[in-house]
Amino acid sequence: MDYMFVRIAVIAANARAASGAKGASVPSMPTAIEDYALIGDCETAALVSRDGSIDWLCWPRFDSGACFAALLGTPEHGRWRIGPADPVLRCSRGYRGDTMILETVFETATGTVALIDFMPVKGDNSDVVRIVEGRRGTVSLTTELIVRFDYGSVVPWVSRLDDGRLRIIAGPDMVTLASDVPTHGEHLHTVGRFDVQAGDSHSFVLTWSPSHRPPMAAVEAREALAFTARFWEGWAARCDYEGPARAAVIRSLLTLKALTYGPTGGIVAAPTTSLPEQIGGTRNWDYRFCWLRDATLTLLAFMDAGYVDEAAAWRDWLLRAAAGSPSQVQIMYGLAGERMLREWEVPWLPGYEGSRPVRIGNAAAEQRQLDVFGEVMDALYQARFAGLPESKETWALELALAEHVASIWAAPDHGIWEVRGPAQHFTHSKVMAWVAIDRAVQTVERYGLTGPVEAWRALRQEIHDDVCTHAFDPSLGSFVQAYGSSQVDASLLLMPLVGFLPANDPRVLGTISCIEERLLVDGFVLRYDSAETQDGLPPGEGAFLACSFWLADCLVMIGRRDDAHALFARLVALSNDVGLLAEEYDPRLQRLTGNFPQAFSHVALVGTAFNLAGRSVASPAEQRGANTSNE
Repeated sequence: MDYMFVRIAVIAANARAASGAKGASVPSMPTAIEDYALIGDCETAALVSRDGSIDWLCWPRFDSGACFAALLGTPEHGRWRIGPADPVLRCSRGYRGDTMILETVFETATGTVALIDFMPVKGDNSDVVRIVEGRRGTVSLTTELIVRFDYGSVVPWVSRLDDGRLRIIAGPDMVTLASDVPTHGEHLHTVGRFDVQAGDSHSFVLTWSPSHRPPMAAVEAREALAFTARFWEGWAARCDYEGPARAAVIRSLLTLKALTYGPTGGIVAAPTTSLPEQIGGTRNWDYRFCWLRDATLTLLAFMDAGYVDEAAAWRDWLLRAAAGSPSQVQIMYGLAGERMLREWEVPWLPGYEGSRPVRIGNAAAEQRQLDVFGEVMDALYQARFAGLPESKETWALELALAEHVASIWAAPDHGIWEVRGPAQHFTHSKVMAWVAIDRAVQTVERYGLTGPVEAWRALRQEIHDDVCTHAFDPSLGSFVQAYGSSQVDASLLLMPLVGFLPANDPRVLGTISCIEERLLVDGFVLRYDSAETQDGLPPGEGAFLACSFWLADCLVMIGRRDDAHALFARLVALSNDVGLLAEEYDPRLQRLTGNFPQAFSHVALVGTAFNLAGRSVASPAEQRGANTSNE
C-alpha cells in the first residue's frame, strides 16, 4: 500500500525498537569486518554482509553521508537486507570471475537461492542492483529496506510514484526503489516477503539522484548485469601478470579500481570511516580521502600491471591536488582535491562493536608530514620513467617542491603514522626529504631538465649524513624511529626500498634484524614498538599489513627469498573469503581490524607480488634510488 512518514530524528525509531514495537528490527551480533564484501561503481561503494545485508553505503560519493550506517550502529541506522526467512543451513559467496559482482548462495531445508549484488559503473544514475535467482526447490525470502540519510540520523519521507516505484526523500537526497516484488511500509521500514522457485528470478534496483530533480529511470537489472560483467572482465583482462598469488593480485587490482573516484582519478584509502584499529578502542579514523603518501606505490602497482590510464589519472589528480604554494601542501585531500577535511564526531552512532567515537573528516590533514614531499617527487619521477605523458607544469611544480623541502627538511614533524602528539625528528621523514632532493637530481641527470643540480647534490649529501649521524644507534646496530629515540619503526624498512642505502649495507641488515626481533607478533609486523603493550601489541592497534609486505620486499632484496615467499603467503592467507584485506590484523583475536578494504594493503600486496616475480617496473636498487655507495 502507499504510505508516507514525516522526516524526523532517528531517535524516534530507536525508541520504538527499544520499546519492543511490533515489526522493529532486532539488533543482531555485529558482523566481523572480514565477513563483508565490497561492491562499487567507481564513485562510491557498499559493504555487503554474509547474510545479505548492505550495512554501509555513502551516496553519491565515497565521502557523502551514509544512507546505510548499520556498520557503525544498529539496523535502525540504515541497512538493506535480502535473505531467506527460514534458517540458513549453508552459505557460500564469491565474486563472479574477475568482476565486482558478488554472488551469495543460501541453502535452506527447502531449497537454494542466489543473491547477486552489484553497482553498475556509473552513467547517468548511481544504482545498487540486487537479483534473486531460484536454484533448487522453493525458498521464502524477506526484504527489509531501512534508509536513514546523514549517517543514520534522518528518517526520510516515502511515497509511491505513478509507475509503482517507491520514492524515498529527505533534504538533498532521493532514492527510488524499483522491484517486481511487492513491498509495503511497516514501522518506518520497507518490507516484503516472497517465494522463489527453481528457475525464478526477481530484481530490485535502488537508484540515487538529487532530490530537486525528477526521479531518474531505473536501469534494467539483467542488462545492467551483463554490462557490469563486461566492464570488469574487460578491465581485468588487461593485466598480464603471471606470478605468485595471481588471483590475489587481480583481486587487489580490481579493488583498487573500485576505490577510484572515476571523475577525478583520486583513490580513497578505504570506503569506510571509524572501523577500529582495536575492537572497542578509540583509534577510529575516517579514511574516505586520498593520501599523497599512497601515490608512489599506487602508481607503481598500476604501471607494473599495465594500467597506464589509471596511473596517469592518479598522477594527474596528484598534480592538481598539490598545485599551489608548496607551503600549503597537505598530506591528504578530498576526492576532487578538496582541502577542508575538518573532523567531527557523530554522537548518535555507537560505533563498530562499541568502538567510539565515530569520526567524520580527518584532522590529520592539518599536520606537517615531511615525507609526503618525497612521495610526490618519487611518484612524478616514476611516472616520467614509465613514459607517462607530462605537461610543462610538472617540472615547475617539482622545482617549487624541491626548493620548499630545502627550507624545511631540518624541522620536526608528525611522521608517517600521523602521531597526534609533539612533533619529532622522525627518521622516515628525513629519509623521504632525501628522496625528494634525490629525485630532483636524478631527473636533471636522466632527462636533461634544468635545475640547481649542484646545490641539490650538496643538500642530498647533507641530509644523508644527518640521518646516518643522528638516526643510527650503534648499540642496537639499527636505525631508530626518531632522533634520540631507542625505538624502532617499521617505516625504516623503506630505506632500502627507496634507495637511501643498499639493502646489503650492514646498517640496513641490522635494522631489518632489529625489526624482526622487536616488531614481529605471530610473524606479522607492528608499526612501532612501545613500552606499553597489551599481549605484545601496542595499545590500540594490531599488526599493520602494509609493513609486513615491506618486510617481505626487504627479504627479497637481501636474498632471503624463501622467507619472503613464506611471509607473502601468510599475508595473502589473511584475505577474507572474497580476497579483501583491512588495514591491520589482530593476532590475538585472529581478526582483521581497521578500515576495510584498505587500498594501502592491496597496493602493498601487488608490489610484493611483482617483486617476488622479478617484474617490477621500478627496481628499488636500480631505478628508484641514487647510487648511494659513496654516501
